[in-house]
Amino acid sequence: MGRIVNLLRGSAALEVTGAFPERFLNLCAQRGVAFWDVAWPERGTLRLTVAWKDRKKLTELAERTGCIITETEAGGLPPFLVRFRRRYGLLLGLALAIGAVCWLSRFVLVIDVEGNETVPAQVILAELRREGLRPGVYGPGLALRDISNQALIRLDGLSWMTVNLHGIRAQVVVREKVARPEIVDESVLGDIVAEAPGIVTRMEVWSGDAAVAEGATVLPGDVLIRGSVKMDPPMWSENPPEWMPVRAMGRVEGRTWRILSASVPLQAEGKTYTGDEKSRWTLMILGQRVNFYQNSGIPFDRYDKISETWNLTLPGGEALPFALRRERYRAYESTTVQVDGDAARAMLEERLSARLRELLGETGEVVSENFSAMCRDGGLTVTLTAECREELGRFVPAQ
Repeated sequence: MGRIVNLLRGSAALEVTGAFPERFLNLCAQRGVAFWDVAWPERGTLRLTVAWKDRKKLTELAERTGCIITETEAGGLPPFLVRFRRRYGLLLGLALAIGAVCWLSRFVLVIDVEGNETVPAQVILAELRREGLRPGVYGPGLALRDISNQALIRLDGLSWMTVNLHGIRAQVVVREKVARPEIVDESVLGDIVAEAPGIVTRMEVWSGDAAVAEGATVLPGDVLIRGSVKMDPPMWSENPPEWMPVRAMGRVEGRTWRILSASVPLQAEGKTYTGDEKSRWTLMILGQRVNFYQNSGIPFDRYDKISETWNLTLPGGEALPFALRRERYRAYESTTVQVDGDAARAMLEERLSARLRELLGETGEVVSENFSAMCRDGGLTVTLTAECREELGRFVPAQ
């Protein structure tokens, strides 16, 4: 803390030479002049440090004691500013820089979103922009509670939101809604039937009556769990048993075999670049676009557009709303090229595997898969044959 105080008020290191420098030191104490770092390098010489504003008072004391004062070093903010007392341009620039920092610190330059997983941050930022929170807006003039409440009404996936200002940074903290569990309407009666052909490996009947046993082979549409419960008559009664209709519920797992196919042509349209290019430069300042080109069209019939953006970032990696953008347009001519068969087959196999796992869902499992390929009529066809374990049944309401 003492170093900070000395830095702000300034200090001066003095060397006092005379017959009786100790008298000079006593007068300083009597006049209330603070001093520190006292040293006696040799007889008749005294070294000490005083505050910058007190150095001129010591001239009179030195004359009274017959001593000579020499200033050996000066430090702190006041001596630094004294160097520029005749450099008015530098003083004006320093004042403008300090004023700009104080003024710009009251504007929002960075907006961070925290706590979101399923709702994209860009969706939240777009809604906040509609409510007035955007880079470049005056921070103290924002009604943060109203902004967060209005944005929360329009964003269905969020249950809570707050906006906190930290200088140039706006911190948006959100909490997403918890998905409501699915409620089964047991008043809707029906059966569980097979959705795909397979062999039943496991059955769990929660409500209803099992229509097949484990190890049975079923086809699509076969009833797996009937939506009825057998009610036996009382003992010694000659009445036949009765069946009470219910909603069939349970889980039926089985082995299935799925066959998926996909095709791609072995010839495709390619590009040959002519070498002609055109660039457009744009400056983005606080969300506003400044174009360095006129509204002229692109002189190419066919071209690729390549965009590059350079953002101004803080040392910590935070991106500021200042960016330079370049758009390059490269002209090309269309040509017919031959597709690499191995690369095409690998792409189709990857897509078929992804489609299979999409069909099986989170509970399904692929036991084995086999691919076969065939070239015909200028195209490549890849077929996937897979053995799987998956849920066979689906609920069908009674007619």
